[in-house]
Amino acid sequence: MWTFVVCAVLACALQQVSAATTTQESDPKFWIENGKRILEEKSKQPLRTNKAKNVILFLGDGMSLTTLTAARIYKGQLQNTSGESEHLSFEQFPFTGISKTYCVDNQVADSACSATAYLCGVKTNKGTIGVTSKVEKGDCPSSVLEEHRVTSIMQWAQWAGKATGIVTTTRVTHASPAGSYSQTAHRDWESDEDMMKISKGTTNITQCEDIAKQLITREPGKNFKVIMGGGQNNFMKQGVNSTGKRHDQDLIQTWKNDKKTRFADKIAKYVTNRQELLETDMSKTDFVLGLFHQGHMDYRLKSNFETQPTLQEMTRNAIQLLQKEPNGYVLFVEGGLIDKAHHRTWARIALDETLEFSKAVADAVAMTSEDDTLIVVTSDHAHTMTMAGYPKRNANILGLSGTMAMDNMTYTTLSYANGPKQSFVNDSTSCHRVNVTNEDIINKVDFVYPSLVDLLDETHGGDDVMVFARGPMSHLFTGNYEQNQIPLGMAMAAGISTNFPTTDSTSGAISPFNFSGQTILAVLLLALVGILQARL
Repeated sequence: MWTFVVCAVLACALQQVSAATTTQESDPKFWIENGKRILEEKSKQPLRTNKAKNVILFLGDGMSLTTLTAARIYKGQLQNTSGESEHLSFEQFPFTGISKTYCVDNQVADSACSATAYLCGVKTNKGTIGVTSKVEKGDCPSSVLEEHRVTSIMQWAQWAGKATGIVTTTRVTHASPAGSYSQTAHRDWESDEDMMKISKGTTNITQCEDIAKQLITREPGKNFKVIMGGGQNNFMKQGVNSTGKRHDQDLIQTWKNDKKTRFADKIAKYVTNRQELLETDMSKTDFVLGLFHQGHMDYRLKSNFETQPTLQEMTRNAIQLLQKEPNGYVLFVEGGLIDKAHHRTWARIALDETLEFSKAVADAVAMTSEDDTLIVVTSDHAHTMTMAGYPKRNANILGLSGTMAMDNMTYTTLSYANGPKQSFVNDSTSCHRVNVTNEDIINKVDFVYPSLVDLLDETHGGDDVMVFARGPMSHLFTGNYEQNQIPLGMAMAAGISTNFPTTDSTSGAISPFNFSGQTILAVLLLALVGILQARL
């Protein structure tokens, strides 16, 4: 009874919104004046060509164009307004572009090859991170060759004297964040336990290090000022009272010891829950390692927010810590659970996680200046969710399309090309589509949306993805381009070199000059000629 009353009230509210906007929208002046106003604002938009002190890259994992459209409608309908004309926070950025997401060996990208593109500036093979396409998935010996390894914008930023950090709602060793600090032939080598299981029966993996160990013991990961997300088990050692997976060492203790040894005068904090994070004074803290879940963090709609911080809270605290850095910073923030929900065809949760992501971006905008901070928002790849049919304006985006198919049954506005929901059933008379009319689509948080092809998990989509930019040199991110241009554009905007810096042997200071291999060889040859001439 109460469900019916609530639904009736919401329907009434939506009808009132529709009626209110219909009067305006029936007048052509409404559209023309709005269009002119927006164009006038755009015509006055300045090009900021100064150098960016700070760079923040926001990555909505699996945040396809359809996800954006459906999420903005979902946002408006949660507020009882016309969702079709709503905006996510970053959709109001002044510059937009489109990036191509394919891998070197695959038309449809995974989060490993795409992370290498948008963080390292190099496209590579599916399932590999931080290495060139000469490395096949699982080929450890090839991945350790220096000429097969690439560096990320985090390494470039550290060479330039900037602080760095990562924030994610997935495991911090998952493919997307791992692209900022690791080089590996297999994205699933997140712990030494994973390497043993996945590489069982193969040889020559002892020379490779798992992703968690790379984060804590190697550059650039060991220098990160901020590490926040899930994946605690990949850092803890196995034991009677431990959920850890590791056989070799406790990497959390290794992190603590490293900070005491290398930065004795700095404050480093390890936090494991929301309260500890919110009670940390970031203005007086230099390093934070926050691991808030044994695996991936929980979806907002299924979370216990007494124990886990939101993406918005993690982002806010990360910026508070980094903003006191005199040389600026580069921060990577991932809303990783958008992707996880799509794989299960949980459309509502995917849209809700997109709104959580939008809130985090809004906080970053509020906490920074457009004059000195470049913010780029994008996705690594698409998904197969579509928005189809002819639903009426203000129809619930999570509900039915309102039209009938040729089998005399309706269908959901949102659906997937493939996924885990069995959409067709066989009975004694025929094979027919599952009737979703009587299912509790609206109220069931984890309703599994139908798909055409039955799979254990829904796959990624090969569509291009959107790029939104704000701040210095943000106009670099317009047009249609390869995904690997993104970190190169961010580096250009911040005046960061992608070449390994030379070091003054007496002072240890990084030289402002960067030499290519050919230049160094030429200098050595000239020196050799000089020595020979002196002897002659």
